[in-house]
Amino acid sequence: RLAPHILPPLDTGPSRNAMMAASSAVAASSSCCPTARGVASHHHRNNHSNNTRGRAAAAAAPASHPPRVPAAASAPSQRRRRGSTLVTPAVYLEIAHTNEAVGEDVEFEAVIGIETHVQLNTRTKAFCRCASVYGDEPNTHTCPTCMGFPGTLPMLSANAVRKAVQLGLGLNCEVRRKSSFDRKQYFYPDLPKGYQISQMDEPLCENGHIEVAIPVEDGGGTRMIGITRAHMEEDAGKLTHFPAKGGQPGYALADYNRAGVALVEIVSEPDMRTGREVAAYGAEIRRLVRYLDAGDGDLSQGSMRCDVNVSVRPVGRKAFGTKVEVKNMNSFNAMSRAIDFEIERQVGLIRAGKGDEISLETRTWDDARQCTVSMRKKEGLADYRFFPEPDLPPLVIDEAFMAEAAAAMPELPQQIRARYAALGLPQADVQVLVEDKALVAYYDAALAAGAPPKQAANWLTGDVMAYLKTAAGVTVSTMPLTPGALAEFCTMIDDGTISGKIGKDILPELLASAAVSPMQIVKDRGLMQISDPAEIEAIVDRVLAANPGQLEQFRGGKDKLKGFFVGAVLKESGGRANPALSNEILMRKLNGE
Repeated sequence: RLAPHILPPLDTGPSRNAMMAASSAVAASSSCCPTARGVASHHHRNNHSNNTRGRAAAAAAPASHPPRVPAAASAPSQRRRRGSTLVTPAVYLEIAHTNEAVGEDVEFEAVIGIETHVQLNTRTKAFCRCASVYGDEPNTHTCPTCMGFPGTLPMLSANAVRKAVQLGLGLNCEVRRKSSFDRKQYFYPDLPKGYQISQMDEPLCENGHIEVAIPVEDGGGTRMIGITRAHMEEDAGKLTHFPAKGGQPGYALADYNRAGVALVEIVSEPDMRTGREVAAYGAEIRRLVRYLDAGDGDLSQGSMRCDVNVSVRPVGRKAFGTKVEVKNMNSFNAMSRAIDFEIERQVGLIRAGKGDEISLETRTWDDARQCTVSMRKKEGLADYRFFPEPDLPPLVIDEAFMAEAAAAMPELPQQIRARYAALGLPQADVQVLVEDKALVAYYDAALAAGAPPKQAANWLTGDVMAYLKTAAGVTVSTMPLTPGALAEFCTMIDDGTISGKIGKDILPELLASAAVSPMQIVKDRGLMQISDPAEIEAIVDRVLAANPGQLEQFRGGKDKLKGFFVGAVLKESGGRANPALSNEILMRKLNGE
């Protein structure tokens, strides 16, 4: 077991960004020209796995249609070739800023792209047999391989490949039958090997898209978000920072349990424009991850991390503004608020003639203060010196493996949404149901038991979900109300056996115990709905006879008394009168017909 490492303060010594900037001075002089696609790839190459660990990052435009250095550029070609000893990534240069002051009449739009790091829930790490477990004692799941000791060799987890392939298929990506691994060189205390095994030029998955359900409050519908690539890599360790206090310097403790855990990094196209769209995209990625059982997608534990790149520009302008990266958002609600704040901050600076204050930097979301705060500036192009991983052969996937991985995939959220929409369910109900895989399984079982689709969805997403939010330790899979009982309950309401009011009265008992069926409760208590016109007419007559004053006022023009009589009829019938029929008879009697 390795003891936690005590590290010197991270803000001492020469600037890391300054050192990285020196290595990229030549690249900064290259010319560039725009292309029609590959934006997020541009963003990705300059910010490859750009996590919150203080690494230098590229001085690049936001993820959007980027300029690519032409082959005939004056600087030496940076395009890597397989088998070379030392390779650097392709160089992309920043587009001219659009931060000059503008008038109040100019409208702005945001250009937003996201890098999402998803930890795969494999039993072991990506390249060794150490357990991949969250929350255990620090530095208890390490070995010579994941710690980078000399003489060790990585061995790729087949299960990690399978989950990565399924994730790529779920993202509608093209899956390479032959991909390769590379070493991404950088030095930081949470990376014990001094490099990260990743995929650069030949990612496992690329050129995909995902359909994102837009919240109903934003108009509903769906948006298609492009996926540039999804590649495999290993995670770094975790640093816990302790600031300086008094005369004592700050320090950090390193936990390497996470070092080497299997990751898939998903890089989006810059197709998002608002904070809510960003949150909806992140939620859809997590939903996909959970349906595939590729990971738990827990933002609070860091098993899914979203780095959002934001810039703004006047509507209609093609050139990009200065990109700002926003990190450390532990919920989708916080993500939405953080991005909207950052958009507003950048637009405000430009309108005030302070556009040059928008710099290439990484900012963190301060939830307590509801604002983004600068973490570090990006002074130069990060050169990670990618070269082929010499200890791993190319990853070759045959058709049998692909077929097996595809056959094991469940029905995905997009497919379920389409199926439920075909049943005529409102979009709001569909989004609630699809959010939870267990809820989908329960609803499908209720449908199989004969439940009316709309009635079952209405009760399940309404009263039943409200109960589950307050019932401690009870889930949709463990609650006493079985799918069959819900089907029977909804059918009785749908065919008029009981009214909706009676349904609300008996539902708490059904949720508390499975000992008695819905029909048995209704029969034992005499709660069956009254649908005999003669019986309802008699009830209405009794109500009118008991309230002659109110009847005279109603017939004198006081229409608001209608609600009084409706309630009186409902009370007189014990809530059992058929609402539609009783309302028809009541109105006829009130009008003296």
